[in-house]
Amino acid sequence: MATQTTLIRHGTVVTAIDEFSADILVKDGRIAQVGTNLDDPDTNTVVEARGMYVLPGGVDIHTHLATPGGNGFSTADDYFTGHRAAAFGGTTTVLSFADQWKGATMRQTLDTWHAKARDKAAVDYGFHLMVTDCNDAVLDELAEFRSWGVNTVKLMMAYKGRAMVDDAVILRVMQRCKELGLLTMVHCENGDAIDVLQRQAVANGQTAPIFHALTRPPQLEAEATERAIQLAQTAGGAPLFVVHCTHSGALEAVVRARARGESVTAETCIHYLSLTKDRLRGAPGDAFEGAKYVCSPPLREEADIAALWRGLHTGDLHSVSTDHCPWRFDIHKSLGRQDFTKIPNGAPAIEERLMLLWNDGVNTGRITRSQFVALVSTEPAKLFGMPNKGSLTVGNDADIVLWDPAATHTISAETNHGAMDYSMFEGRIVTGMPALVMSRGEVLVKGAEWLGKPGRGVFQHRNSKV
Repeated sequence: MATQTTLIRHGTVVTAIDEFSADILVKDGRIAQVGTNLDDPDTNTVVEARGMYVLPGGVDIHTHLATPGGNGFSTADDYFTGHRAAAFGGTTTVLSFADQWKGATMRQTLDTWHAKARDKAAVDYGFHLMVTDCNDAVLDELAEFRSWGVNTVKLMMAYKGRAMVDDAVILRVMQRCKELGLLTMVHCENGDAIDVLQRQAVANGQTAPIFHALTRPPQLEAEATERAIQLAQTAGGAPLFVVHCTHSGALEAVVRARARGESVTAETCIHYLSLTKDRLRGAPGDAFEGAKYVCSPPLREEADIAALWRGLHTGDLHSVSTDHCPWRFDIHKSLGRQDFTKIPNGAPAIEERLMLLWNDGVNTGRITRSQFVALVSTEPAKLFGMPNKGSLTVGNDADIVLWDPAATHTISAETNHGAMDYSMFEGRIVTGMPALVMSRGEVLVKGAEWLGKPGRGVFQHRNSKV
């Protein structure tokens, strides 16, 4: 079989620590050389990157694809439509949550999610296993996770009566994770207190979407974040990853823990960097438009947005993800017209992530280009055990994005490439977007053209200790 060799010439390569002019030679899906004036007699394709930044493909470690909700429905994007949208946005590796259902073993859970992804995945992918029904048998199964290619466990401190687990479960899981070299990911909100506030709001006729935010106040995220940190320490210093940090108080808890030398890392998500809870008030004359912005934890205040940007700049936050949980407005969100607690929680952003972070971060000087690469590619790949991803290093997978810093794009549900009927960022004009996206040396996106196909994505077997 002939070797597929691609030469990317005259681009500016951006890494997590620097940038420089270089060519990149790709052979059979991997990066073979990085240097100047490269040449290879076997080159099949030459890509001219002059005027472009050459970036590693984005790594989104927080998504919910083909995830069941209530009433028999699932999130709008499956492992093809969600991956296609991710690729158009410059993301070439996607990790999603495999949610345990009551009575299921963790092996059954993982097998179910493999079946969802196997024939549809368009980019490379992996799973975090979410424990919601814990018992001794499940705790024993944790010892098998790394052999299954999963080195992360997700726990929910919110969603009482559904996915929430109590502190006893959190501690026992963390103890096992510490012993086995697994990373515990925790959604930090005080689910018991939220349940009380929500029941009180509905009883008082406060049913509009804005009450979703008002019954999940920021102090309940800050309290739960501190509690998760202390439980991790009680478990012998179990590594902890705080998902979707939204609030200055929660971020301060992470900063304090890290100053003490504790193994705590955290992410935020792209919607928390520009949108506030006022979006949940809806449009003039139509308060229910606010349902489009119902996610958990909820959107916060301008002061929290500023704090999160500072955290990105200082390195106190380690990645920017999406928490892409795509519930359509017409089918799913509308179920809560009479009661905000029935609005499916979730924010769609898998395609917009890189464009918004570049526009709002790099173009404004809040973060550097190298910080951008670290936040969307290098650090997520490193933290979650994918050494072949996230950096343009010889031997790594050739997941490469040619980024046009001058191109402008108006974000719209009509031009997005997933299955959603709305975008939280509708009408936003961004400067900087992918011109070409490669996954393992294969061009998936060229301008507005889709060249990928379902089933080409490869499961990422993450078995390293954390």
